[in-house]
Amino acid sequence: MEPANDQRQRELALFLKTRRARLSPEQVGLPGGGRRRTPGLRREEVALLAGVSADWYTWLEQARDIQASAQVLDSIAAALRLDATERRHLYLLALRQLPADPQPADEAVPRTLWRFLELQAPCPAIATDQRMDVVAWNRPACLIYGDYGAMPQRESNTVWRTFTSPYVRELLREGWEPHARHRLAQFRAGYARFAGDPWWLAMIEDLNRVSAEFREWWPTHDVLNGPEGTKRNYHPSAGLLVFEQAAFTVSNAPHLTVIVNMPSPESDTTSRIERLLNDSSPK
Repeated sequence: MEPANDQRQRELALFLKTRRARLSPEQVGLPGGGRRRTPGLRREEVALLAGVSADWYTWLEQARDIQASAQVLDSIAAALRLDATERRHLYLLALRQLPADPQPADEAVPRTLWRFLELQAPCPAIATDQRMDVVAWNRPACLIYGDYGAMPQRESNTVWRTFTSPYVRELLREGWEPHARHRLAQFRAGYARFAGDPWWLAMIEDLNRVSAEFREWWPTHDVLNGPEGTKRNYHPSAGLLVFEQAAFTVSNAPHLTVIVNMPSPESDTTSRIERLLNDSSPK
């Protein structure tokens, strides 16, 4: 076993032991009574609750190099009454990836995140979810990229908008193709966690139907993540806007990604956005 993998297995074993130790049989609907050498549930009780063999669960707590599926991890998480943060920790230790949870509801966008985006002005800033829908934004983003609050949900998806909006094509001009390929590669990477999900299948089918470029590029299976770097936008009234992009996930809402487009210091983009904001303010 590789040293790093060995350490990860030991961390997983210790984590499971501590979660097991904090539960009593009565808390999980099992009969109590009798003397116990150690506090908490026994290994065989966790195995019973999770629907796995006692030997297999024992091997897991002994830090043996065995594989656990997402379905089994969810069963163990339920048996040990793990909260959302603990369940994500379990997945990272066991599979080195986060769980592919169903799409969270819109109300999952924290109010503090809306406030954060507002404070980024004059930088246009948005937050996207796992489907790459724009779920939060600030005023500069709406003035440059479109009024997200007035868009139908499908239109606010960054992949759909990239491949179907004439405005986006004109905004990006010669930069449209690299931007579109980047967005598509991000979308493909995200799809790996939701392969077979009806929403994703419908979106892929519709994009194949309406976009020749999507039909051509989707079969290449390019995947990537991260910001795009320097972007040049040709706004119809503000003119050329040059941005450097930063992207990061939200610690208390890890299904959300914040994207901030910062005006390039070598351009007059900041002053152009400030004029745009001023001109659009109520008089």
